Amino acid sequence: MEEWRLIRSPFLDGHFNMAVDEALLLSTLRNQTPPVLRLYGWEPPCLSLGFSQSVADINKTALLKNGWNYVRRPTGGKAILHIDEITYSVCAPVDSPAVKGNLLESYRQLSKGLLAALEILGVRATADKEYETKQTGHNHPVCFEVPSNYEITVAGKKLIGSAQSRKYGGVLQHGALPLSGDIARINDVLSYPNEEIRKEARQRIYLHATTLQEVIGRIIPWNEVAEACISGFENALGIRLIDSSITNEELALAQDLLHSKYEAPEWNDK
Repeated sequence: MEEWRLIRSPFLDGHFNMAVDEALLLSTLRNQTPPVLRLYGWEPPCLSLGFSQSVADINKTALLKNGWNYVRRPTGGKAILHIDEITYSVCAPVDSPAVKGNLLESYRQLSKGLLAALEILGVRATADKEYETKQTGHNHPVCFEVPSNYEITVAGKKLIGSAQSRKYGGVLQHGALPLSGDIARINDVLSYPNEEIRKEARQRIYLHATTLQEVIGRIIPWNEVAEACISGFENALGIRLIDSSITNEELALAQDLLHSKYEAPEWNDK
């Protein structure tokens, strides 16, 4: 049984969250330490952009008015508003059994842990490959509008959005599970040509995405969801998660990445 590190992080600023994820990936590979499952939240709420997404998709005035910030992720995909959610990240060498193979194969493997976590919470979800051929003809800026391969859906609505990056000989995958609140409020801080198009975008999200509260009918505490994620990953992936914490070396590396990359306009405002 492969042993992984388990890190339960406090809620952190969005820039630092992304710096920590990359620092953990680098540390795992440089020091040849076990893969890492990290569970965390965001404070204040933060809008994250996919690696190649234009910053022009953001309405910065509306974002600042809400007291939220934004950051560019090292992974692909579209915009996510990180609020009232639990976020997971996995850092592992490319030859680790849970992520071995190509991108889709590793997505499929990790999705088993997410599905098992949801089953513990009483949710019967699916992770399908059928979405790879679906083309809507629109360049939607919101991650949760359209499911991707092996992302988690319930009754056809996206519940967990994930993205992956492969670099340095390792895999970083992170994803968001919205727990409660208005799934479409992200549209309030994105740029649209007019309010009618913004309204249409909100309706699309209501049709294609959901929250854990909507599925179950009640709000489940963050810690309870975290425990389900831990058990789900252990049971489905055949791993043992060992409680750990960010080392001083990893913290120093994250601070360097924070200042040189994730807080820099050159990174965030592309």
